[in-house]
Amino acid sequence: MNKLFVIIASVLLVTSCNRPVGELATSPNSSKMGFSDTKPLGMQLIKKGTFMMGAHMPNGMFPGREATRQVTVESFFMDEAEITNDQYRQFVLWVRDSIAYRELINVGRYEYMIDDPDSESDSIRIRWSQRIRWNDRDEDVQEALSTLYYSGRDDLGTRQLNAARMIYRYEIFNYDQVSLPRNQFNYITNSYPEGAYVSVDTTYYDDNNHLVTRTINRKLTNRQDFYSTKMLNIYPDTLTWTRDIRFSYNDPKMKMYFSDPNYTDYPVVGVSWEQAQAFCHWRTELYNNTHKVKVEPYRLPTEAEWEFAAKGRDKDAIYPWKGNKVIDEQKNCYLANFKQERGNYVNDAGVTTKPVKSYNIVPNANGLYDMAGNVAEWTSTAYFGTTNMITADINPNFEYNARADDPVHMKRKVVKGGSWKDIPYFLQSGTRTYEYQHVSRPYIGFRCVRSYRGDIK
Repeated sequence: MNKLFVIIASVLLVTSCNRPVGELATSPNSSKMGFSDTKPLGMQLIKKGTFMMGAHMPNGMFPGREATRQVTVESFFMDEAEITNDQYRQFVLWVRDSIAYRELINVGRYEYMIDDPDSESDSIRIRWSQRIRWNDRDEDVQEALSTLYYSGRDDLGTRQLNAARMIYRYEIFNYDQVSLPRNQFNYITNSYPEGAYVSVDTTYYDDNNHLVTRTINRKLTNRQDFYSTKMLNIYPDTLTWTRDIRFSYNDPKMKMYFSDPNYTDYPVVGVSWEQAQAFCHWRTELYNNTHKVKVEPYRLPTEAEWEFAAKGRDKDAIYPWKGNKVIDEQKNCYLANFKQERGNYVNDAGVTTKPVKSYNIVPNANGLYDMAGNVAEWTSTAYFGTTNMITADINPNFEYNARADDPVHMKRKVVKGGSWKDIPYFLQSGTRTYEYQHVSRPYIGFRCVRSYRGDIK
């Protein structure tokens, strides 16, 4: 026994001889525990910096414009172009397939699930490696898959995906509720305070099989209570082409813009802020489920991040390019896709949207395309008139997760960049406008960002 003790003590002495005894020495492997946050496919690294945030040019037509002020933004990755129809279709098809897998499992095709079919678990883990046999002649299989398409009186003679069934379900952790003083965990009593509760939205199907979202107040007993369930239809609203542009013939775009291959590289539109949020969640899960090392979540940019990225290296710039004009006088061409004058949409070679990267053949100083014109873009920032003056001067953002029962004016989100239908004022990097989070438009799209881990010199 004594010999064993001497051996152990000797080993400990040897292993610690290279470290100061009794001091907080750095672990020799600590520098190897992290990983290099490499640039994601299709994104650019926007390095940290300081800039003047807000619109610079005075404009009497817009008296509500906020004053500029100096702020700092940390490094992040940003999509070099707006999310395209092709990229968003991958999301829709994933949702379609996930529903198809579950329908097949429900009719006894257990080869599509990982878990034991006799398991008492409520959750079903899909075996994605098992490809769906869409042409399987089994009657039960065909009946299960047919639920994804219009049928009966809704069937117009073509096998068309039922957009109403494209429901994406996910859970979010409500950090805004965690940070509330009333919900601070008491480490002495090992419990939450008496009367602590979380106010969150939850989505469910009612007795009529209708999707309902409502705000609930839940007694806080453990960390699981901070989760809330989101379910929403993620198919783009194609009718927005005819509903929002009245007394105009836009039927072809309504029918073809999202589904026709000719529009593959065009920016996706008809997507609400809520749908864009769901896409970001799906994109994060898509990556994390196929990689060992988890990454920071994909998300919508804050207003400050978006504006900082648009201005490039010239932090006082008006537009995402040099100068204060929307025309390249040397090449005699417009630098973006926008409305030049009343009734004139074609001088910039476009009418409505154009494929991403059509303008600014050379991207801005941050390697980004279409940060002005083509389609305006959602941000994560809530729109209130004075948010510029009350937010912090480092990573400023006014985030408000509106509840289902909130007044409609509290559901406004900042939109940046201007679009094909806007005049040059809205193309300025500092200009801000808004739209309601549940509303989709034929001129609003989005791009994603991802926070950078660590610091950059």
